[in-house]
Amino acid sequence: MRVLVLGASGATGKQVVRQLIKKQINTRVLIRKTAVLPKDVEENPLVEILKGNINELDDYEMKHLLRECNVIISCLGHNVTPKGMFGKPRYLVFDTIKRVSELAKNKADEKIKLILMSTTGYTNILSGETKSIGEKIIDSFLKLLLPPHRDNLKAANYLITEIGEKDETIEWVLVRPDTLVNHDEVSSYEICELPTRSPIFNAGKTSRINVSHFMTELVTVDKTWKDWQFKTPVVYNKIDE
Repeated sequence: MRVLVLGASGATGKQVVRQLIKKQINTRVLIRKTAVLPKDVEENPLVEILKGNINELDDYEMKHLLRECNVIISCLGHNVTPKGMFGKPRYLVFDTIKRVSELAKNKADEKIKLILMSTTGYTNILSGETKSIGEKIIDSFLKLLLPPHRDNLKAANYLITEIGEKDETIEWVLVRPDTLVNHDEVSSYEICELPTRSPIFNAGKTSRINVSHFMTELVTVDKTWKDWQFKTPVVYNKIDE
């Protein structure tokens, strides 16, 4: 098994790589040329590091990136800077997921498992989820004012409505943490099929290390994958701190 982690230099992406290392899983990461990985990740022999901006890779480079990887975990996001929030590429996550999916369809040898980190701000209407009037109003403003929010919603919709459950080459899980916080150790957490709290008016907390632990469980435990494939599980810390 070889896992490709996108967004590996980000706060959650680094934790995902560390969890994969603990499971002794060969991991390939793509990071920007200016990005820096922690020493324990950078020097680990299980980790293969490639450098470049994913939105600038040509088809040959993308195929090389995907080569021999049967699991793809995306923790991509926009930098919290004016350029990262409002500059190009506006649809970094959506464009990447779409392109990776299209190239994966050409791999006839085996299925690809795709895990996308999303947000509780995404509402899966196909599962019967709804928003209150207040949430709809605020969500409309967020989509208008924050391009990264639009990007995340567009990427999630692509997986659910375009790839769906009938694709012969791609299986997926869309993982939705609530407000992300930093903890040093894995703690008790719960996985819910639907949000149990309002992400706007009553948000919970989810530690990045718990998100990475769940993603790694999806990769390594067949039952966990079968339980959640083609679903949009929500991750909450059991102790809200």
